[in-house]
Amino acid sequence: MRAVVYDAYAAPAELRDVPEPACPDGGVLVRVAATGVCRSDWHAWQGHDPVPLPMVPGHELAGTVAAVGAGVERWRVGQRVTVPFACGCGRCAQCAMGDTHVCPHQQQPGFTGWGSFADLVALPAADTNLVALPDAVDDVAAASLGCRTATAHRAVVAQGRVAAGERLVVLGCGGVGLAAVAVGAALGAEVVAVDVSAAALAAATDLGAAAVVDAAGLPAEAVAEAVRDLAGGGVHASVDALGSVPTMTAGILALRPRGRHVQVGLLLGDDAAPPVPMARVIAQELEVRGGHGMPARDYPDLLAMVADGRLDPARLVGRVVGLDGAAAALADLGRPATTPGMTVVDLLGGGGGGGGGGGFTA
Repeated sequence: MRAVVYDAYAAPAELRDVPEPACPDGGVLVRVAATGVCRSDWHAWQGHDPVPLPMVPGHELAGTVAAVGAGVERWRVGQRVTVPFACGCGRCAQCAMGDTHVCPHQQQPGFTGWGSFADLVALPAADTNLVALPDAVDDVAAASLGCRTATAHRAVVAQGRVAAGERLVVLGCGGVGLAAVAVGAALGAEVVAVDVSAAALAAATDLGAAAVVDAAGLPAEAVAEAVRDLAGGGVHASVDALGSVPTMTAGILALRPRGRHVQVGLLLGDDAAPPVPMARVIAQELEVRGGHGMPARDYPDLLAMVADGRLDPARLVGRVVGLDGAAAALADLGRPATTPGMTVVDLLGGGGGGGGGGGFTA
């Protein structure tokens, strides 16, 4: 089968022929139709988030079940599926409660094992992790649900508890950030989007942001002040979708009393243990919570938003490429973005230059 492989950190990723994976007991093989290109894949490739080598990246996927392992009860060959990027073991206490995304034995395609930049990917504990895809959601749009849109949905809905009429700030308008803007707007929240890119802020406005803040050259305190001014004294919830000390700090300082901050963007390297403005957290009874993907049990709520038209994942797709363009798309994540939205690899259609049927152009 074809797969994009890197043999060492930061070494060129290459499209090559490799053996097909074995179908695991309790799991399935999925023939990949489309897969997203995520910054988490880039961090792993660069060695910021160490993975076993060689590695096939990719963890946002849509496809069809190609083989079913022993013991699988709920799935059959030919069904269209997606899967959360954090797959639970299906046996522990967390999985029994449905919290598969925080399973201590979780597996992640593209990180703990070979991922979805390939014709086939092996997925564990299928009865626990797989999610059926409705016919109304095409493969490219479905691939955008697997990490970024699902992560944004959980951050805004479950962790941020954002309600209609509340004010939400989203810091960083890449894939996760734009998805968070779209989810917040779909819920009826007033969303403030923050980024340093005019194109990203325009995309956020197109997706429903009520106001934007250009953070270029501004310290965290100034960004927070600008957000508080726009939000009449502070927002009810903030989502750091980028992952940096300044964006985390600005998100916390932008909150009104008893507000909720959700940290989604990864803080790695020297930023892994950042200083937090705890005096403000204590005095105003703020919440600081993490956001790590979404469990399979919560996908029906997300898919319902897609089905009733409140959320259109295709609008979050900025560029579609074929598998032969996946390695270059991965490398592009280390450079300033020229196209708002996420890149999706279309393994069946061969890709192309345009957007995924939504509001962005390449």
